[in-house]
Amino acid sequence: MELLGLDEIRDLLGGISKQRATIIVGRKGFPDPLATLKMGRVWDGKPVRAWIAKNRPDLAD
Repeated sequence: MELLGLDEIRDLLGGISKQRATIIVGRKGFPDPLATLKMGRVWDGKPVRAWIAKNRPDLAD
C-alpha cells in the first residue's frame, strides 16, 4: 500500500500550493483519508491516483 500525505498529493497535482491542495482534498468526491495523525491526514495512494487520472488526466502518471 502506498501512503500519501498532503505534500505527496501536492506533488502529484503538479506542485500546487498547500492551500489549494487542502481545498481539493476537502471536496466531495475526493477519497477519504485512511487516518488523521498528529502530522496530518494520510491517504491510500491507489484511490488518490485514480481520482487524479479521472479528474486531472493531464497530471496522471
